[in-house]
Amino acid sequence: MGSIEQTAEVRYTRADGLAEALRGADALFVYDFLSTAVPDAWHGADRLRWLHIASAGVDPVLFPELRDSDVVLTNSRGVFDDPIAEYVLGVILAFAKDFAGSLRLQDEARWQHRETERISGTHALVMGTGPIGRAIARMLRAAGMKVAGVGRRAREDDPDFGTVHASDRLAEHLPAADYVVAVAPLTEQTKGIFNATAFAAMKPTARFVNVGRGELVVTGDLIEALRSGQLAGAALDVFDTEPLPADNPLWSMPNVLLSPHMSGDFIGWRNTLVEVFADNFRRWTSGLPLRNVVDKTLGYVPSPPQER
Repeated sequence: MGSIEQTAEVRYTRADGLAEALRGADALFVYDFLSTAVPDAWHGADRLRWLHIASAGVDPVLFPELRDSDVVLTNSRGVFDDPIAEYVLGVILAFAKDFAGSLRLQDEARWQHRETERISGTHALVMGTGPIGRAIARMLRAAGMKVAGVGRRAREDDPDFGTVHASDRLAEHLPAADYVVAVAPLTEQTKGIFNATAFAAMKPTARFVNVGRGELVVTGDLIEALRSGQLAGAALDVFDTEPLPADNPLWSMPNVLLSPHMSGDFIGWRNTLVEVFADNFRRWTSGLPLRNVVDKTLGYVPSPPQER
């Protein structure tokens, strides 16, 4: 932020001082991307023109007053694409090769030979065809998996997915998937889309991976599907309540892999997020078009027409 401080007055604030810090400010950098402080402080935004958030998801700041305003919203799209794709490949391999089982046996000093699964030739269905979903598709295909996407419109000639199914036909394509990956943005259409009906459509050997938003999933329905054997396993990096409460049954389920919202957080990610904002700040002060402008009606940065 040093270069920005040479050309602008920079105010640093916590949530309780945000309303006052917003008064007279032209731009707001929401570095704490999990903060919900912006809506309550919005009355202080008397001349704000641009808001940037240090995440790909924008739901914490996409409240009605911002959506209806002339304030431009940008995000940090592109920072987490490959790291999250690596995470997804990692948990798929962890399931297939039963790494959790090996660690449990190692703790018990037990030599127990087992056979494991291949991932080559298995089917992955990725819901979300933005940059992160595309990075996931490319990495899984490189590992020999067959991948299809779920997006806003169906098509057969996608450069990364090959086939993309329309999101309103999701249930029809869940039964064929060995791995279902959720990476879609949170919108009114996607909230709670992975519910009891969706889990019932999956085959009992399938695994579910969520690296998108916790609210994409009806957590109680997922827990029941895992308990009943309707679903073989789940790898979860995001939750509808964070931190995940200590008494949540997901913690103790042997067929669940949990991580604390860190699938994209590589060493140096915080500095990279600041660099993304600094680059956009230079563009903004130079009168150049901003990168990663969010369509506030859709709730995300639109992809080129051929990738939607």
